[in-house]
Amino acid sequence: MSAVNSSDIEITTFFLIGIPGLENFHIWISIPICLMYLVAILGNCTILFIIKTETSLHEPMYYFLSMLAISDLGLSLSSLPTMLRIFLFNATGISPNACFAQEFFIHGFTDMESSVLLIMSFDRFLAIWNPLRYSSILTGARVSKMGLVFLIKSMLLVLPFPFTLKRLTYCKKSLLSHSYCLHQDVMKLSCSDNTVNFFYGFFVALCMMSDSVFIAISYVLILKTVMGIGSHRERLKALNTCVSHICAVLIFYVPIITLASMHRFGKKSPLALILIADIFLLVPPLMNPIVYCVKTRQIREKVLGRLGLKQR
Repeated sequence: MSAVNSSDIEITTFFLIGIPGLENFHIWISIPICLMYLVAILGNCTILFIIKTETSLHEPMYYFLSMLAISDLGLSLSSLPTMLRIFLFNATGISPNACFAQEFFIHGFTDMESSVLLIMSFDRFLAIWNPLRYSSILTGARVSKMGLVFLIKSMLLVLPFPFTLKRLTYCKKSLLSHSYCLHQDVMKLSCSDNTVNFFYGFFVALCMMSDSVFIAISYVLILKTVMGIGSHRERLKALNTCVSHICAVLIFYVPIITLASMHRFGKKSPLALILIADIFLLVPPLMNPIVYCVKTRQIREKVLGRLGLKQR
């Protein structure tokens, strides 16, 4: 621990945190966490398998859903190792390089999920605004190119994070605020000038928040289009196609906006910060497959069919 308290010896190990005050119950807390990870991974793999094997689902909407499932799998697998090490084995130490790699993947897949939710909102707008030209505009090739562009954009956007963090000096503090590594959390441990990291991190956060703004604009346009539909029944039918996506947007953005606000503004409760951070990585990958299976008839029927169950 001398390296932690010394101001002239660089820290070689960061320490993650479980749930303060409940360290004796970590082994029990690990049970629901493991179940959540298992359901999230199984659910998203099921979505990918169903879409890949069912030719009737080879449509733009389901291709975008596949991208969302890949993002959720990436988030789950990026955080899984450290979360389970902490709650199962009380192993909180992590090397700086492993920490930098983890935060790269977590931020990369987070931005990718944000981008996918944005193009899914565009997909819903196009399907409602001009259904006759929907298939001709969003062809399979265009959807693939859009997915590849957003994947490359997400990874390039956060690529500087590990390198800018690596150039910093860590010599006073080594205790992080979460069960996994985040850029803004690691940055605050530095005892050297982190101005570049602060402003670039703020820029990345603005890019992600701009996705939420464009999603909101898409829904304003969707509502405007729906209000122009004469039949009340047709309005409800059109809006019903957006319910799953709206749920996915809320599940994703509410925790991340709350977490970012608590990090950057005002006083924060350590326990609340940790719980919201864990919700941010655990809940979206868990809930998205459930929401889409419940609300999307085609997905639900195919899943039940594979399980040998017939929907009433």
